[in-house]
Amino acid sequence: MMYDQSRAQQPASQPRGGERRTAGPEPLLPSTERDAIAVRLGHALNTFADTPLEALEEAESAFDEATAQLANALAERRQVLRAGWQDQDPDTQSDELRHALRQYREITQRLLHL
Repeated sequence: MMYDQSRAQQPASQPRGGERRTAGPEPLLPSTERDAIAVRLGHALNTFADTPLEALEEAESAFDEATAQLANALAERRQVLRAGWQDQDPDTQSDELRHALRQYREITQRLLHL
């Protein structure tokens, strides 16, 4: 097999040829919200040299917004999960309960690895 320079230059995160990437977990925040926070944080980083205190205040504000949105997203996710199993009969709905347990495990593990 010959060396394929164009393939070697592809980022590691990009699927190659016939490779299929499995879908990862659903992001906790929508991309538009993540992007807006990232822009604000980037602005704070870029303006630090000229206005350090204002940059720190902007970074803190971006952090506060991210944590608030994360808390809201987690509360919504919990509410949806709980609604899915709360009124189920455990004897007849074991598959649905098992699925809910997997979802709780996945989100909790993600939080523990932040």
